[in-house]
Amino acid sequence: MKHFTRILATATLVAASAFAVHADEFRLGLITPPPHIWTKAAEAFGAELSEKSGGAHSVGVFPSRQLGNEAEMLQQLQTGALDMAFMTVAEVSNRATDLGSFYAPYLANDIAHAGRILRSDTAAALLEPLPAQVGVVGLGYGMAGLRQIVSRGDVSSSADLAGKKLRITPFTPILDFYNALGAAPTPMPLPAVYDALANGQVDAIDMDAELIWVLKYYEHADTIIQSDHMMFPMVGLVSAKVWAGLSDDDRAMIGELMAKHVDSTIDSYIEKEAGWLEQIEGTGKTYTKVDASFFGDAIDQWNTIWSEKAASLEKLRAVAAETE
Repeated sequence: MKHFTRILATATLVAASAFAVHADEFRLGLITPPPHIWTKAAEAFGAELSEKSGGAHSVGVFPSRQLGNEAEMLQQLQTGALDMAFMTVAEVSNRATDLGSFYAPYLANDIAHAGRILRSDTAAALLEPLPAQVGVVGLGYGMAGLRQIVSRGDVSSSADLAGKKLRITPFTPILDFYNALGAAPTPMPLPAVYDALANGQVDAIDMDAELIWVLKYYEHADTIIQSDHMMFPMVGLVSAKVWAGLSDDDRAMIGELMAKHVDSTIDSYIEKEAGWLEQIEGTGKTYTKVDASFFGDAIDQWNTIWSEKAASLEKLRAVAAETE
């Protein structure tokens, strides 16, 4: 692929002066639990890499924040202390602002449309500056499902979320969105969310359907709002310092296989998302489907903020229009 060739060239140039790294077993970190689609994709990547390399390379997968939270893992990638990660684009966008454009509210019409946007050449081009900007090589996108809202108490309008502590992933685009809505966005790691919702430490959470269902967040909620308001991409990363120590053949093999397995998560979510939402709707909780009008002028406020922050926003909007 053209964009992959450009990524290889850019990453090699940036890392050319780095020390050589030789590893028989790479370490790959994630924040997701073992049953999660991302974790399973990472394990499948490791298995295929071992097979295709004739056992020369293997991958140890460390889920559930075993190697730290995403900010800590990204720092480890930058220094070469960690080899690889499947990481939310959210965390990377804290250092590469253009990636924040993916979180434009209602950029994608549905889960399949989100997949088409992520598979575009425009999206791929946003990975090219990462070696120079962040010290990592981005090899391809995956994703989780679209974002929904789970709340204690009744929510019939966005006004009911005003002032409420609402759990978010800690990154600027979603912080800006919920601040515009008048909620009190509260960053919190995944392992803490279930108990926090149960004991009222937070009033609501922003979450995808898979985790709402699999981790049973609905158990301590009164209202589920299917809003589909934001996509949630993932990116497969390799430390630029580690990348510099690989042969051209190994770079090509690892790049191809990682891109393949992160991309496979897109198909998994397209296939499974509707089923999870149907199961959540069947739990007996108040289940409401809303559209962009639910959020009032918060979306316009977000667009105003991010049209100044990210030059990539209009490019992704053009892709979204072309791929509807």
